[in-house]
Order: sequence, then C-alpha cells, then structure tokens
Amino acid sequence: MKEVFEEEKLTWIRVSPDSPYFIDGKGNNWTPIGQNDAISWPDLTGLFRRQNIPQAEGHFAFLAAHGVTCLRIMLEYCQTEHRYLERPAGRFQPNMVQLWDDLFALCEKYKLRILLTPYDTFWMDRRWKFHPYNTLSGGPCKSKSKWLTDPAMLQAIKNRLSFAIERWGGSGVLFAWDLWNEINPVHASKKTTEFYHFIEQVSTHVRTLEMKLYGKSHPQTVSVFAPLLLKHDVREVIFAHPNLDFASTHFYEDKTINYPRNTIDAAISTGKMVREELAHLPDQRPFLDTEHGPIDYFKKRRKNLPESFDDEYFLHIQWAHLASGGAGGGMRWPYRHPHVLTHGMRRAQQNLADFVSLIDWKNFNRKNLNEEILVSNPDFAVFGCGDEEQAIVWLLHGWKNKENRSKKQKPDNRFTVSVPNLRSGRYRVYLWNTVLGEADLLEIFKGNEDLTFTFQSETKNIALAIISVME
Repeated sequence: MKEVFEEEKLTWIRVSPDSPYFIDGKGNNWTPIGQNDAISWPDLTGLFRRQNIPQAEGHFAFLAAHGVTCLRIMLEYCQTEHRYLERPAGRFQPNMVQLWDDLFALCEKYKLRILLTPYDTFWMDRRWKFHPYNTLSGGPCKSKSKWLTDPAMLQAIKNRLSFAIERWGGSGVLFAWDLWNEINPVHASKKTTEFYHFIEQVSTHVRTLEMKLYGKSHPQTVSVFAPLLLKHDVREVIFAHPNLDFASTHFYEDKTINYPRNTIDAAISTGKMVREELAHLPDQRPFLDTEHGPIDYFKKRRKNLPESFDDEYFLHIQWAHLASGGAGGGMRWPYRHPHVLTHGMRRAQQNLADFVSLIDWKNFNRKNLNEEILVSNPDFAVFGCGDEEQAIVWLLHGWKNKENRSKKQKPDNRFTVSVPNLRSGRYRVYLWNTVLGEADLLEIFKGNEDLTFTFQSETKNIALAIISVME
C-alpha cells in the first residue's frame, strides 16, 4: 500500500493566480466540495485506537464516489475527555497521532483533502476547566480570555502547529490551514485589535516552517462566525489580512439558516451573505462558507429536520453559495442524529461535482451578479456570478409569493433570462437539473446587447453554466 501512495501522491492546492478559486499542483481546477467531519463522529470513530479502519475506509470510498473533495476537520474534538491531541500540554498522544497518520493515508488513497484547524474552540471554550492547556491541568494559560494574547499560550499553539507541519505538512492531503476556528474577541480580552497581531504571528510561523521544510506553503485562512461581523468592524482583518490566502465565514444566520421554516429563505440569506462578503474581499481572493447548518433547530428541538426537508435545505444552500461566487457549495455541520449527512445530501454533492467540471475556474474572474441578472418571472429568485467569458446562474422558484411555495403548484415553465457583462460571441448554455444532474444544451450568439435567451424548465430550480465558445 505504501508504494501506491508514493506513486499517486496528491499535489498541493494553491490559489489560482488568475482567479478567486483554487488549482492543484499541476494547474488543474480544484473545487472544495465537502462538509465538516470530526474524529469522534460515527464516520471516523473507527480510526480511534484503530478499532475499525475498514469502516472508516468505506466512508472515504463513499465520499470519493459522490464527488466529495474536501473535509474540514479539527485536530482534536474535545466534547469529551478522550480525543485530546496533547495530554499534558506538549506531550502528543500516540493513539491520536496514529489516528491522524491513518486518516491522512486514507485520504491520500481516495484523493480527499483536509481543511485543517488546530483546535475545536467551541467545546474547548465550554469545557475549558478540563483542557490540558488550562493552568489547572499544568497548561500554559490561566484564562480563556487570553487564548489569543498570552505569550505562553501562543507558544503552545505554535508548538502544536509545528508538530502537525513536521508530521503531515508535506502531504497534498492538507488543502489548507484554518489557523483559528471562529476567532472571537472574547478570547482576546474583548479586543478585536488583537486579531491582526495574532494572525500575523501564527501565519508567519506556519509559513516559515513550511518553506524551510518543503520549499512551499499551504493556503491559509481564519474562520469567523458571520453574525460577529455585524457587531465588530473586523472585515478588513479577516478578509484582507496580507498573510491570509482566502476568506472563510460560518453562515449561521438567525431564523433562516439556524432555524429554517422553509428551504427558500435559507438560500436567499446565503446569496445575500456571499454578495456582501465578496464586496469586502481583495480581488482574486477566494471565499467560502466553511460551516453552516440548522444549529438552533437542532439544539432546541433535539431532533433532526425531516429528511426530505433537510435534503432540499442542503441543496438550496449549496447552489446559492456556488452561484453567488463562493468556491464550492459551502461546508455543512451535520446537526443530525447520528452526526452524519444523509444520502440525499451526498447525491446533491455528486450533482454539484459534475456541474463544476463545466467551468474553467482558474480563468473565472467572477463578480457577483445576484441583483444584475434579470429574469422574466418575478417568482424566481436569481443567484449568479460571471466575468466576460463565463457565468453561473441559479434560479429558485417561490421566493416572493408564499402560495407558490407549495410543492403542489408548478411554476410557469417558460421564462427569459438576461445576463450582463459577457463579451460578444458564441456561447454554450447548459441547463442543469440540480436534482437529477441532467443537462440540456443551448447554442447562442451574443451581439453588443446583454446575453438574453428564453427556455423552458419543468423544475422549481435550475442551474445554468454559460460558457464562451472560442471561434
């Protein structure tokens, strides 16, 4: 098996030099399609103490077969006392190191990559008195309000990252570093001014060590709880910090995403948030939502959303994210019992993976066009992005007229779409069924006016890939 891995090692992912998307080491388009997973959740728990590696391998094979390319995982997940990477601080646990050795090997085999973040800050915050970094346990930090500022804590963070870089950092399985999960002023004595210095220190440490060991570095981001952006003026730091390579937020929007009453408003919120965040990004810096889901519903109701409803909610959010200009479909946090995605969600990921192969991402310098694309039927919400040669449009029925949200009512199946900014010439328009993964094809010639065409669709949502055809 080792020889197979050496022959088929994954190349490193990097940001495209000509677009706000990603490419691999060979210059091929690469799109992050996946979700959050955790080393203590059902799909990965078999790796702990190597209790059931075949079960975990079956999971990775299933993901690869459904178009998944990336998982976001935390080095430790400390909802309990049994998954600490270090115990005590600075002593890396052999059973956890073995778990990550096996996880990286399986990802290499099935060509999956990991967006890696060093700490599970949610449970670390709530169970701080038990954490090995707490001075009560002989750790470096007395208070969780000092995580981002205490010199001893910063050294512990750098030590953990150094260990991970030296052991796993040479692998192309590592897509990127999420240097800190949901950075928050409560962990910096309530001072957002400390964010810049923290990011600079940790980022420089990671990049310097990677360059020394490997002559190159993995992309970096710092994730943020999106509602926090409404309370604090930190977009310039989180989205435009010169040390970071792409931006990521967690789309927990109250009432629509957190506690969905329908599957349409969640999509509308996603489209609006992507447009808003892109407006604050430097040109050609990728953006993706790396955590979302029905958190309030799950916590308050203590049960799953109905599966058919949740599948549609998942599908709508991922297409709104992609079409509005995000890289990939966003990354769901499951919020289900058990804590795994449904088969319907996996089919939606496969459908998206097939669609993204139509777009030349490395040359797609998109702008958000949610408000600029016109559609003749006002009951369709419009999500889209484009440049002079390519565009993506997603149309969702039933957003204005609540009576039209009934599954029993069919939308008007004929309408006209007008897309601005495309240069004159010939275009292929793929009419993509987002449920079945099937496409019809139109050939259109565009003159000096906006690209305008009429088509029919029997579905309540449809994606369009619009691609210039070189003469």
